[in-house]
Amino acid sequence: MIRRRRLSACTAFVSLAFVLYCGSLVARSQTQNPQQPKSQQKQDDKNKSANDKPDELTPGQISTVTVNVRLPITVTEKNGRFVVDLTEEDFEVYEDKTRQNIVSFKAQSDLPLDVAVLMDTSNSVKPKLKFEKEAAISFLETMLTSRKDRALFATFDSEVELHQDFTNRLDLLTTAIQKVKAQGETRMYDAIYQVCEEKMSASPGRRRAMVIITDGEDTVSDKLLKDATELAQRTETVVYVISTKAGGFFGVQGGTVDRKEDKDLKRLAEDTGGRAFFTAEVIELERSFTAIARELRSQYLIAYQPSNEKFDGNFRQIEVKLPGRKDLKIRTKSGYKAVPPRATSVKP
Repeated sequence: MIRRRRLSACTAFVSLAFVLYCGSLVARSQTQNPQQPKSQQKQDDKNKSANDKPDELTPGQISTVTVNVRLPITVTEKNGRFVVDLTEEDFEVYEDKTRQNIVSFKAQSDLPLDVAVLMDTSNSVKPKLKFEKEAAISFLETMLTSRKDRALFATFDSEVELHQDFTNRLDLLTTAIQKVKAQGETRMYDAIYQVCEEKMSASPGRRRAMVIITDGEDTVSDKLLKDATELAQRTETVVYVISTKAGGFFGVQGGTVDRKEDKDLKRLAEDTGGRAFFTAEVIELERSFTAIARELRSQYLIAYQPSNEKFDGNFRQIEVKLPGRKDLKIRTKSGYKAVPPRATSVKP
């Protein structure tokens, strides 16, 4: 669970009182409703088993609930310019090489946006934390132009901490960002997993994105990169990563973008439909945030109903095509794991 900054004594007292009250109700109920005789209980069980037979499932099928898959899609020209004038007829969507039926299409989607900003506050980012804070605040100023859009701010070091829950108030987010300090180790994958699980899975009718600012090296997480990626895909969260370790950032000697940690960040972003940025100067950090803000305002949102409705736990490969437009580059998530829904996906 994400650790919160404050838990008031009043909240704890109310919770205790509620538990005691519920206990008294249970005791009263047991007094007023004595246990049935065994013969009567057996008869009830027999009637129940006759009338309440469980539905049979086909082998390998966990549920037949229909859940649409939503794809935020970015289309660019070779020079990186966003293409925003395509129509539904231009797109084809394939799942495991089988063409799917598009049920919803939105260009430059105006659906409300939820953005989770996760900042690495481990000891290794101390020399650059001030600049990261300033760039994050500038990014939120750009993103929160509509009252419908919201952002949260969380940090990860030896712990994962939520400093400000979803809000459209820039002042609250700014205050939360300015207060954080660098300490401890790096629990990045745990942070991604926990924020996706607790904050990005219960947002029907909203787009979801996550921006991670880090030096890229997870040191103490219980979760793996694979776990974080799969949950981000299931919650339809597009992940953008800004690495601040490349090229001696702010005078701090760092590695190159060929490190294993950098490749992991790149794979995390690309598999969820986002991008990874490797910055070496303050201006590049600011440009990365600007590029993310522009991209989130230029995406298409396509939803399809999978022809394979079985939740068999297998990975489903997704491919989006633009027939006849090989000059354009398409970016979306690579697929998803077909597991039973837990409010982690919604129909458009």
